[in-house]
Amino acid sequence: MDLFTFHAGKHADGLAPLADRMRPRNLDEFFGQSHITGEGTIIRHAIEADQIFSMILWGPPGCGKTSLASIIARSTHSNFVQVSAVLSGVKEIRSVIEDAEKQRVLFRRQTILFVDEIHRFNKAQQDAFLQHVESGLITLIGATTENPSFEVIPALLSRCRVIVLHPISDEDISTIIKRALSDDERGLGKRSVRIEKQALDHLIAISDGDVRTALNNLEVASSLLDSRKKTDDDLMDDSVTLCLQDLEMAFQKKALRYDKNGEEHYNLISAFHKSLRGSDPDAASYWLIRMIQAGEDPLYIGRRMVRFASEDVGNADPNALNVALNAVDAFRFLGHPEGDLSLLQAAVYLATAPKSNSLYQTEKQVSRIVQKTGSLPVPHHIRNAPTHLMKDLGYGKGYLYAHDYQDGFIPQTYLPEELKEQIYYTPTQRGYEKIIKQRLDKWRELHKKKTPGR
Repeated sequence: MDLFTFHAGKHADGLAPLADRMRPRNLDEFFGQSHITGEGTIIRHAIEADQIFSMILWGPPGCGKTSLASIIARSTHSNFVQVSAVLSGVKEIRSVIEDAEKQRVLFRRQTILFVDEIHRFNKAQQDAFLQHVESGLITLIGATTENPSFEVIPALLSRCRVIVLHPISDEDISTIIKRALSDDERGLGKRSVRIEKQALDHLIAISDGDVRTALNNLEVASSLLDSRKKTDDDLMDDSVTLCLQDLEMAFQKKALRYDKNGEEHYNLISAFHKSLRGSDPDAASYWLIRMIQAGEDPLYIGRRMVRFASEDVGNADPNALNVALNAVDAFRFLGHPEGDLSLLQAAVYLATAPKSNSLYQTEKQVSRIVQKTGSLPVPHHIRNAPTHLMKDLGYGKGYLYAHDYQDGFIPQTYLPEELKEQIYYTPTQRGYEKIIKQRLDKWRELHKKKTPGR
């Protein structure tokens, strides 16, 4: 008995969690991934025609990877086998291969192998079924939250189509929650549970695009209604209403005022950015945690810090960019809440780093010059000359190879003739830029004395 058969048996007596009971049974019930399951898409055609191909389903938690595999299991006439990379080893894989050979010989049936969390299989385990995917004995469907380019061996990846699933939109999560509340067979319909809009919005916000989390939270919160005395309004229509206070009680967490697309979103990210720029690690930490607890996408915060590392720190501390990038990678690896500390570490580092916006000012100044002057020709002495004709035309003539000179520097012009006197990058006296300034001052002074190469 595989996972999907087991779940189907539990659905009958309501023992399964709400998220399992509400798992879509067909593509018409599958929300949030229309780019791969909508009309005319390759996945819909493969399922409806029962022509499943090897694929890797890559997407964040709760976006529908296992649900899509469940739909395939229900729809196909092939032998469908499910294994978990967490619980299975080479021995279990060999058993699947042996059974697949029997299915093909005795029943002329294709075997589809679904591997949940395939990124947890090591190279030896992936090698164990590589040749059987290649020969067509099994059709592989892998599910992963990690980038398959790094977690799946190249030989296996080349034989699979990578299908990218996206986080479920707030609108689709709202539809799924409402469907769970109204479904008499698998959902909470028989309990006549209603939900206030404010509570629904908060439930959606804290789910962070994860349907499983949204339905699990709904089930936990609704279970508290059984012990809460019904209000007079509830008694009139024999229903109970889930309000924001119920969610706060269920999760022991106050709903913070926040709107991912509204004014409060921009207010908080502005406060965070200005706290970093103002070198206040305490305020930066406060606004960071405020946003995370209110349901902001942590990767959005990470992207803002990466930008900040170049815009407001720059070469005053070149390591700031590495710290910010490493924090984003660490969060992707750990997820929430473990990865939150990596973001906090980066925020404190950026807040306490020396500041410089010289790179930002340079970018704006050079962009204005490029827009104003257009496509100025490259000076001949720094053009590449791969052919005799180009050499005859003077390409590369007079170029001075810097490594041939003392300190690896020799003055020569690199800008177009019309701009050769321009200076765009002006480093500060703060942090590492103080050292950069000393070098540039020396080199620019040499440029003033002699500018050969023309």
